[in-house]
Amino acid sequence: MSRSAGINREALAVLVLAAALVLLVALWAFERVTSDRAAGPGNAGELGQGGERIEWKLVTTWPKNLPGLGRTPEVFAQMIREMSAGRMEVRVYGAGEIIPAFEVFDAVSSGVAQVGHGASYYWKGKIPSSVFFTAVPFGMTVQEMNGWLHYGGGMELWQEVYAPAGLVPFAGGSTGVQMAGWFNREIKSLEDLKGLRMRIPGLAGEVFSAAGGEAVRIPGGEVYTALQTGVIDAVEWVGPYNDLALGLHEIAEFYYYPGWHEPGSMLEFIVNQDALEALPEDLQAIVRYAARAANQDMLDEFTARNNRALREMIEQHNVKLRRLPDDVLEALYLGSEKVMAKLIAEDAMAAKVNASFQAFLTDVRAYHEISEQSYINARRDLMGPLIKE
Repeated sequence: MSRSAGINREALAVLVLAAALVLLVALWAFERVTSDRAAGPGNAGELGQGGERIEWKLVTTWPKNLPGLGRTPEVFAQMIREMSAGRMEVRVYGAGEIIPAFEVFDAVSSGVAQVGHGASYYWKGKIPSSVFFTAVPFGMTVQEMNGWLHYGGGMELWQEVYAPAGLVPFAGGSTGVQMAGWFNREIKSLEDLKGLRMRIPGLAGEVFSAAGGEAVRIPGGEVYTALQTGVIDAVEWVGPYNDLALGLHEIAEFYYYPGWHEPGSMLEFIVNQDALEALPEDLQAIVRYAARAANQDMLDEFTARNNRALREMIEQHNVKLRRLPDDVLEALYLGSEKVMAKLIAEDAMAAKVNASFQAFLTDVRAYHEISEQSYINARRDLMGPLIKE
């Protein structure tokens, strides 16, 4: 055998070994990718930094999976899971599963949970100005609230209010205009409010007490039993969709409107600031956009389901729908003015927020009187009222 032939054979052997090595690496890579895909979202190949799935706890002030209010945190968690392709998982816990309903604020502030869902006026005892970010009696509708928060400076004020607690707030859904509540006796005049015990939170509770009633603070999961057993005589909860789910029509006969106390009830997601800032930038954005989308989703759901629930209550359960008498509404409005004046006189931050709130309300009212209100009034006049008073 010639020396050149030996060299050619050695070269061929090297090429064969190199090809085999390339094939082996390719097969290994294919197997790795296939196994990663089979594992689904959340595997090491998709998670990014360190290959770790991020898990958050979300605590709420509502019973687990309560229609409307309880569903929204689940929607928020689902959106984050889907938008992050499983990199981030938010586990939702209802009131009482980890902490009591009214301890959500402190739990998220201290890091027991990374995010909470509730209503800001529940924290009035520790932060008086918090009430503005849920509802002010005779204040803004939800459309107006969203405008103020996102384009009128309201969100910046909300962030300033919560910053000392290490919390970042986001609008967390709205029920729209609520109902005035359930009563176990008919309200024919202001005199009928005297001594009446009602579950009604926030500034509205103070207004109700000033009108002669007695405001009681009770979590949503306890209102049915409290009304059934006579601990309270009346209850303000939300509106037909939620109220039907809680079975309030079973224990009270009279259902009153309008919801003077919560004309645009805004709920909240509160996020622990350290936990939020520890996320990669894309996941921070996902949290923000999930909150914004869930905020709109809740309003859409209540708009779609409230009327059907109200019809069921009236037609199948003989609920008596009533409008609050004019003298009652007038007294409640005057009481609201007094309570608000006291609040802003005693708390500098409340005064600052109120100035922004009232300025925006004045501007938006001017337009809505010739747009939303004018159209709805015209539609009612031309097509006829559907609710007979």
